Amino acid sequence: MNLARAFAAAILLCAAFGLSTCAGAWDGPRQAPAAAAKETTYHLGSGDKLRVIVYGEDDLGGEFEIDGTGLVRLPLIGQVQAGGLSVRQFEQEVKAKLDQGYLKDARVSVEVTNYRPFYIIGEVNKPGEYPYVNGMNVITAVALAGGYTYRANESGVYLRRDGTGDEESVPADPTTKINPGDIVRVPERFF
Repeated sequence: MNLARAFAAAILLCAAFGLSTCAGAWDGPRQAPAAAAKETTYHLGSGDKLRVIVYGEDDLGGEFEIDGTGLVRLPLIGQVQAGGLSVRQFEQEVKAKLDQGYLKDARVSVEVTNYRPFYIIGEVNKPGEYPYVNGMNVITAVALAGGYTYRANESGVYLRRDGTGDEESVPADPTTKINPGDIVRVPERFF
């Protein structure tokens, strides 16, 4: 009976001081941070290199780069918008254009062979442009840039996605994924 009262008192004390956990075993499973938990579909952009395969039509496929306006120039059908689309949406666009009088029920496959780079600026030893690698997170991005400077705030970074000017504050941990074209800014600490 005394053990039950002691446990209840400990829980009340934790709640009174606003502590979410007093003993790690009591709080259940932990949730990932909201910013890191967002899963997004990759959208193609300028600088991405694509391999397009049109089955049974070797002359219509090949490797192509998305230009600065977001277009890809393909044999026979000309310019096709790719920027801002997912890989599957781009496949459907190419199929639709080929089905408009050129082929009957074209089978198209598209894959990204080389992603556009990401950028890291701020309090890192070697800020600049770096090639994107699948599965990249903030920690690997900082490591590629030579690590933090002595002035860096290592607890969080600011992230700009999809070429927008809006920065989002995110934790500097392995759960924060980096996408091609992202701009990572490591802030300076003040104290």
